[in-house]
Order: sequence, then structure tokens, then C-alpha cells
Amino acid sequence: MKSKLSRPWFVFLISFLAIALPLCIFPINLFQGEIIMMEGLVETKIEAPLSLSYFFGLGYSEEDMIGIKDFYLIPGGYILAALFTLGFPALIAFRISFRDTSNKK
Repeated sequence: MKSKLSRPWFVFLISFLAIALPLCIFPINLFQGEIIMMEGLVETKIEAPLSLSYFFGLGYSEEDMIGIKDFYLIPGGYILAALFTLGFPALIAFRISFRDTSNKK
């Protein structure tokens, strides 16, 4: 009987949750983004690191959002978010599956 940690899909799921949950709960500003600020009638774009928790409404207060019209990730931020949330767990799961095939030889 195989242990659950030797199953790649289970390892992928556990590592995905272990990486994605802290990134989505805590305000860790890692991902490239832009903030659109509105001052009167003037719109200003500011490049700034953003956290994934901001998109879930966590990690900032209402006072911090005064004057901010919108914020979003730029393509580099999306790529980095995908690498962290999907890429690392996929590499870990691949390594687990590779370890299983090398042990059978």
C-alpha cells in the first residue's frame, strides 16, 4: 500500500495549499502590479508590488484605499503568481513521481 506522500497529485495539492494560502491571506507584496490613483480629475498610474491578499479584500484597511481607483497585476506579476502557486507544486510533484520511478529500477 502506497503512502499518500508518494502520490504526485496528493503532494501537488498539499504543496499548492501550503504555498497559495499564505500568499492569499497575508499581505506579502511580491507581485508586480499597478495602482491607479485618482486625485481630483487626475489619474495617476503607479507601479508597485502587490499582494494576492488584496484581491480577496484582506491585508489593507479602508483608509489605505482612499484615492485609489483600481489596482491590478501586470503580466510579470501574473507570471510570478502562476510560478509560485502552480509551478513550484508541479516541480515538487514531478520530483516525487520521478523518485518513484527511479526506486523501481
